[in-house]
Amino acid sequence: MTTAGWIIMTLSIASVLTLVTYCIWRVLSLPPVDVESLHGPAGIDTKDTEDAD
Repeated sequence: MTTAGWIIMTLSIASVLTLVTYCIWRVLSLPPVDVESLHGPAGIDTKDTEDAD
């Protein structure tokens, strides 16, 4: 592989690893969520249990 190929490959791998690391850090550093605040709408009928055959 040529020198330019090595440079492009190194830059692309470094940028992908940087982006993945940043995204994982952002997700893992979120504040904890109260379980009591997670409520779904009460009146939704998905009709997935009517014809269970």
